[in-house]
Amino acid sequence: MSATVIGTSGIVALFVLVALHVPLAFAMIAVGIVAFALQTEWGPALTFLASEPSQVLGSTDIAAVPLFLLMGAFVNVSGFSKDLYTAAAALLGHRRGGLAYATIGGSAAFGAICGSSPATVATFTRVSLPEMLQRNYSPSFSGATIAAGGALKALIPPSLSMILYCVVARTYIFDVFIAAVVPALITIAANILAIALVVRANPGIAPTSERVSGKEKLAAALRAAPAVLLIGIIFVGLYSGIFTVNEAASVAAIVSFAFALMRRTITRENFVKGLRDTALIAGMIYFVLIGSSIFTYFISLAKIPEQLIAFLSTVDLPPVGVIVLMLGAYLVLGAVFDELAAMIVTLPFVLPIIVHFGYDPIWWAIINVIIVELGLVIPPIGLVILIIHAMRPDIPLQRLYRSIIPFVAADIAVLALLTAFPQLALWLPALLRGS
Repeated sequence: MSATVIGTSGIVALFVLVALHVPLAFAMIAVGIVAFALQTEWGPALTFLASEPSQVLGSTDIAAVPLFLLMGAFVNVSGFSKDLYTAAAALLGHRRGGLAYATIGGSAAFGAICGSSPATVATFTRVSLPEMLQRNYSPSFSGATIAAGGALKALIPPSLSMILYCVVARTYIFDVFIAAVVPALITIAANILAIALVVRANPGIAPTSERVSGKEKLAAALRAAPAVLLIGIIFVGLYSGIFTVNEAASVAAIVSFAFALMRRTITRENFVKGLRDTALIAGMIYFVLIGSSIFTYFISLAKIPEQLIAFLSTVDLPPVGVIVLMLGAYLVLGAVFDELAAMIVTLPFVLPIIVHFGYDPIWWAIINVIIVELGLVIPPIGLVILIIHAMRPDIPLQRLYRSIIPFVAADIAVLALLTAFPQLALWLPALLRGS
């Protein structure tokens, strides 16, 4: 068989295995080794089982992943999510849709100190949903707001999606973190605008409530001060250059543990559970990266990127047209596969095309993260929607999907904006490099 046939067959085989619910890491390892062996010999192919785990486990870039996950575990037991939400609700709760605004703001703040979007959604389903329902907010609108806020975590540094992209694409993590700042602010504004339009069109889904006294606002702000301090330590230390990404992750894990001790919320049971959960998630991520590394060798040997570039050069479309087609393909792919998995699988042959057309890999990182964010809420998977429904089965799944549509539209608008104007993501890294 020719390299083209082997390459095409390997990609098809990978997606078939994933569709059959074979774990992504093992699917990539199996396809990568077999396809590489068909083009060379079994001996060199099997050596990947020793060389790639050693390389991935020895990577200092990936060391930030378990540390940020550990920080998230300690933050969860410290009660920071409730503090941030309570402070935001005290400031905004009296406005129509104020608790929805507070949920987006609290989720964004909590996302900066929590390791994952699912964890953020699960936490705010416990924290903010009862408060919203108690004030007669629509259950489906409340759940959709929590889902949108949780998905937003993917775009807020430190983001595991960004770290995984950088490891696979061999891009500087710090540059991507900086590039995400402006798109994250735009996305927060778009979500807030979506809430404003929805509650204006249907005021009954978000009644107003009484204004909180100044004394209560101050008390809520003081209670949230440790969480704000932790966020400040991460962002100031990271973006001022005091910390590297790994150092920021280490300091964040230690400081969050210290806060949990001072608040006396950490016990032997939840400490052990936090370590166990961190190890399980980190182990899964390491396996995926090992599989991705082996799969990349096969893709490179089969010259899949070069063949795709040659094919696209014959298509009568401008570069932005090709990008739009790719984004459409990702959204369709997200209806079948997990978006993060799709990003890792496709990156080895998509990124060379992006670079060939003159686009910056840092910009494509932000685009990929927004795609991941959309994948978290778009049916039929919509992971964070499923989490909310699992925790509150009394809220019909169909209504949750219907209520999430304005937030999906907001994210697609942001995606279109960043596609049309890449400099929105690139000007801040360029500015800091110039200084």
